[in-house]
Amino acid sequence: MKILAIDTSNFVLGIALYEDGKVIGEYITNLKKNHSIRAMPAIEQLMKECEIKPKDLTKIVVAKGPGSYTGVRIGVTIAKTLAWTLNIPLVGVSSLEVLAASAGRYFDGYVSPLFDARRGQIYTGLYQITKNDVEIIKNDQLILSKDWVQQLAPLKQCVLFVGNDLPLHEETLKDGLGDFAYLADAVDFNPRPSILAMLGESKPEEAIHTFTPNYIRLAEAEANWLKANKKEKKEDRG
Repeated sequence: MKILAIDTSNFVLGIALYEDGKVIGEYITNLKKNHSIRAMPAIEQLMKECEIKPKDLTKIVVAKGPGSYTGVRIGVTIAKTLAWTLNIPLVGVSSLEVLAASAGRYFDGYVSPLFDARRGQIYTGLYQITKNDVEIIKNDQLILSKDWVQQLAPLKQCVLFVGNDLPLHEETLKDGLGDFAYLADAVDFNPRPSILAMLGESKPEEAIHTFTPNYIRLAEAEANWLKANKKEKKEDRG
């Protein structure tokens, strides 16, 4: 089974080719650049260097969010288009699960991957990673980092925090959890697309046409539009 994995859910652009437990090729950058311009050329270049043609692929795996609204949408759109065009299965994996599994495979405790969501909020979840399994302890959610600490403190368990946005919330996490808070090294901040492929290898396929990203919350623009529209309707009714 030849898998193409795609992650554009945050600043990190990750592409991987994976076959039967072997990473054939992997491409990762962490740049504030437009994924809509760079993703397809990166896919084409990696497949060319690995001498894999589109017809050789047997599954597409994509990071389905949460994360950047635009970034998640770009990756999912590319993945759906490729899966439909090539008539092969499509699998979606939580972007947070990918990050947790990328950093926590050798950590004896819980893992809390996080992405900044502004205004003191984070996208996060709580996972436990073993050699052969990823266990979800707390589901992915949008929460204030100070409230997340309050949820974790009663567990009295060591928690590894990881993500490129970790420095923004480091003080809150350390103050709230003390010695139970472990901070990953910067070299582990980027989610690995090869891990994404590995996680998606055994997950059930999605229905391509109805598959949607997991934004967790509405994009700010959409939320503002709904709020304004609701206000207009209320005024129209007098």
